[in-house]
Amino acid sequence: MSDSIENTFSLAGKTVLITGGYRGIGLAITEILAAAKANIVIASRNGEACQKVAREMSEQYQIEAVGMKMDICSTEQVDETINAVVQRFDKLDVLVNNSGVDSNQKLFVKMTDEDVNKIMDTNFGGTFRTSRAAAREMMKQKNGKIINVASIAGKIVVAGMAEYCASKAAVRHLTRCMAVELAPYGIQVNTICPGFFYTDMTTEAFSNPDIVNSLTKKTPIKRIGNADELKTTALYLATCPPFVTGTEIFVDGGYSLI
Repeated sequence: MSDSIENTFSLAGKTVLITGGYRGIGLAITEILAAAKANIVIASRNGEACQKVAREMSEQYQIEAVGMKMDICSTEQVDETINAVVQRFDKLDVLVNNSGVDSNQKLFVKMTDEDVNKIMDTNFGGTFRTSRAAAREMMKQKNGKIINVASIAGKIVVAGMAEYCASKAAVRHLTRCMAVELAPYGIQVNTICPGFFYTDMTTEAFSNPDIVNSLTKKTPIKRIGNADELKTTALYLATCPPFVTGTEIFVDGGYSLI
């Protein structure tokens, strides 16, 4: 039985591209997919950080891992990166769209066009561009999995984060559209919707006890999440059966249910 389970969740021989996979939630996802023996490509605007984590993953898990510099807001860089991945590994099996930026924390009436455009172009536009480039290769292969990291903010309302909430809601619906259009090519598209987690991006906010207390009171399991708690969800979606597509998994301690 153990061999069967191990094989079910193995990514040996698979190639995975993770955007923003060098820190926070992205790093947690990188770690679990590397442990499952995938060939790992980590890409973000911080190429040096991606290369550093790639070396660590390669040494720890005895896999082939590389870090690449890529701006998801640049169609040219995205296309070049996808081409480089395919040239190196001959295929792309799994794409994890994790890169994104946080809210400007303003009431929407005080947001500038630049505030909104930055969030939408990164969180939604970046997911769109990278998925488009990856899907073109996966369509040739007649298989592939795309995992979009959205947020419970795409479902609930968070005052002062209108542009961020809208961008993540757009990612959720983009996932559904992609799932339908790509299903005939054997490509699955699913979404992870994280709640509130301790990461390097939330350190400043969660250093405020009032914010932590407010969130924990509204969370049925009464605490903030740890990034490691997203690992097995990502592994499942990277290995799930072909019949699983267009779905969303909320990992939020029940916050979005209240």
